[in-house]
Amino acid sequence: MTATTPAAAPAPATVRPAPTGRTVLRLHRGALIVWLVVVAAAAGSLLWAYGPGATEIYANWRRGCPDDIDACTWDTTINGYYRAVRLPELALSWLCLPVAAWAGAALTGREMENGTAKLAWTQSVSPARWLVGKLAVPAAVLTAGTTVLVLVHRLTFEANPFPVYLTWSEREVFVANGSVALALPLCALALGALTGLLLRRTLPALALGTAVTWGVVRLTALVTPDLWPWKTATASLESEWPATAGDVPFGDQGMLTDTGARIPYPNCGDDFEQCMADHHAVAFYADYHPASHFWPLQLVETGILLGVAAAAVATAFWLLRRRTA
Repeated sequence: MTATTPAAAPAPATVRPAPTGRTVLRLHRGALIVWLVVVAAAAGSLLWAYGPGATEIYANWRRGCPDDIDACTWDTTINGYYRAVRLPELALSWLCLPVAAWAGAALTGREMENGTAKLAWTQSVSPARWLVGKLAVPAAVLTAGTTVLVLVHRLTFEANPFPVYLTWSEREVFVANGSVALALPLCALALGALTGLLLRRTLPALALGTAVTWGVVRLTALVTPDLWPWKTATASLESEWPATAGDVPFGDQGMLTDTGARIPYPNCGDDFEQCMADHHAVAFYADYHPASHFWPLQLVETGILLGVAAAAVATAFWLLRRRTA
């Protein structure tokens, strides 16, 4: 008799983790397409302002003020150039709100509400890895696109110093020129995702994530100027205003007494000299940030936003681990 050799049992198939990065891109390809269109349109607008638009506006500028820049006159030709620069600045400044809404509603809130997140956790994807994919992929895409727009904006802003721009410290210009533009969407992404995990409902997470992000952005913008030391300009009582270099953001303003104390502007009425003597005022003063403070202010605000983002991400992982323990 021939011995029968039992067939070897097939080796168990290796379970490979689901490709969460590609899954996130596939599930949210609509948002990805919208983001790519926004980046392309904003970059194209800024490049037009850097090249052909600048040539046309420069010719118009020289016709309107050939000798004295302070006496320049402009016609409606400047409006197209202004919009081409201003709209990308607004997009960079307020991109954080739609990002927070999308992160809270579509990225986490909807999947927690309809149960697809729990289904993914049973398909060889751990809750932590699921959340990493949900945050890391959008963060990389947002950072890449925003970096391109910031670089193109700086190129346009520095190459064409027409008096069409508001000052460097004007909010939208300030954001679009530096690292704050990169930190804003990352902070919004983290806050939106956290609200989605916390509420586990689409519409409430959308509303709360957007509201919290708006509050954080506004509060950060308000406190940042006071977190870097102000410079102080003074002027005699015969002057109208302390001299500063160009248009700058101002802080505290008022009068200096003969002891060096600061007092607010008094209501003097008609007799200015007697009023100054009564208050022992000897000079005007004004706190301000010169242009050299641009990068310190940028880094302070960027640090606050990234700190909030890190805290939100840490809280999200803690919350997820507690609910799935």
